[in-house]
Amino acid sequence: MSVLPPDLPRLRTLVTYLRGELSRTEQALAAAEEREAATAREQPAPERPAWLVERGIGVGRLPVRVHTGDCWDTGKRCVPAAPGQVRRLLAEGVTACIHCRPDTALGVLE
Repeated sequence: MSVLPPDLPRLRTLVTYLRGELSRTEQALAAAEEREAATAREQPAPERPAWLVERGIGVGRLPVRVHTGDCWDTGKRCVPAAPGQVRRLLAEGVTACIHCRPDTALGVLE
């Protein structure tokens, strides 16, 4: 059993009412999306880490290279690191990036 009226005039009235409600709902949605986008634009970008450790591929994902945070030669396998961790990795023989030279920036030369 349907809750809709059976006659044509009341059905047309209902359709007109629902179209108006849909229009108001779409306008409210657009306004809410614009507010959310404006809020996202106002937030500052996250601060880049000062040091990065590039992990290898596969099980264990051992460190393979270290970078400064602004190096252009980093990939998706880089994770933020503390200066002490980068110094320790360099001392253990992990390669320093030849482009950004984190070993020179930290005063640790090979």
